[in-house]
Amino acid sequence: MSTHRTQQERREQTRKALLEATITCLVELGYARTSVQEICDRAGVSKGALQHHYAGKSDLMAAAVAHLTERLKQQRIDAAEQLPPDTDMVSAAIDMLWDAYSGTLATAVTELWIAARTDPELRAAIRPVDRALGRSVLEHVTSMAGEHVSRERMELLFWLTVNLTRGLAIDAELGGDPTRRAQLLDECKRIAVQRYEQPD
Repeated sequence: MSTHRTQQERREQTRKALLEATITCLVELGYARTSVQEICDRAGVSKGALQHHYAGKSDLMAAAVAHLTERLKQQRIDAAEQLPPDTDMVSAAIDMLWDAYSGTLATAVTELWIAARTDPELRAAIRPVDRALGRSVLEHVTSMAGEHVSRERMELLFWLTVNLTRGLAIDAELGGDPTRRAQLLDECKRIAVQRYEQPD
């Protein structure tokens, strides 16, 4: 029985090493330059070991998306639980989403989003997990808003912020002006707070 557990632990360790190596490669090299061989070298496993767990690069990337999603989801849920009440929550939530979309994990996700534009298999893998991540964070933020604001308005404010912060994250990756990004985030907060405070 203990041998079985050891084998299971080894399998999980190999899978985790492959997924973490995939994320590192995406951040450092980008999707196009991330090869199966490079991932194996960084994970310290053979191609045969990888093929034991994943059919190929697309399958591995799909698993990396799920792995990233779980980590990002936990990060955002943990951060959402620390948000202050009332109007301050709106500004803090925008800061939280910006931190999430501009961090290392988000860089890897951005690489996959861009690659998915021309890779139907990857797009099919990313879409459901990306939506699930958005829904789970939205549920937490909406529940914290209570009855002060309608669900429809909270959803609008949430997706407005998500799409703005995603765009700003790409702008940062391309070397955009950090002062302009800060101004846009401040303007987003101003508009969001104004909309949040309007009576239904």
